[in-house]
Amino acid sequence: MNQILDTETKKQKKANKIFFKFQFSISIFIIILLLIFIFSYFYSLQKNEKASKNLIGNYNIYRLYNNYEQSSYTNGNNLFGIIEIPKINIYYPIFSNLNEELLKVSPCKFYGKSPTSNGNICIAGHNYNNSMFFSNIYLLEKNDQIYLYDNKNNKFIYTVFDLYEVDESDLTPIFNYNTSSRELTLVTCNNYTKNRIIVKAKQ
Repeated sequence: MNQILDTETKKQKKANKIFFKFQFSISIFIIILLLIFIFSYFYSLQKNEKASKNLIGNYNIYRLYNNYEQSSYTNGNNLFGIIEIPKINIYYPIFSNLNEELLKVSPCKFYGKSPTSNGNICIAGHNYNNSMFFSNIYLLEKNDQIYLYDNKNNKFIYTVFDLYEVDESDLTPIFNYNTSSRELTLVTCNNYTKNRIIVKAKQ
């Protein structure tokens, strides 16, 4: 009887050992997959940041030797100008139109005319919860300054006068502005609440 019990115990231990090895192998496999995913994600972010820096370098050289109103990006998309926010170390080219692929490379203008016209210029940028693009615009405060440069290197100074959040379907930040002033609206996502972070400034 004891011999039978010992045999069954050994079989159970062997089965437990095999199951533990299987679980361990699965865990290692999942960890490796997660590491590959995380590495790929951060590599992609760095690649987009590098593309943005290369783009702004080429754009600055282009502006030195050309007097055109618009500059062309490699896929035919025009550049609106440059945005600089010293407080949060932002210096990026701005695309004249908006789509998901362009947003991965740099901020995009999606509403408004030019800094020399009355109205509201709206610029969207991704929030990656790091220091890239518009991730840190929530740190801005009233009276902080934002600089826009047009394609002729003219500098336009905007002063922050309001910061708030809206629901992602709320379009009032785009259309609520003083028609006799020159305003700037920065928009990004709050990844925790799914709201939109809004920064309003005026010349």
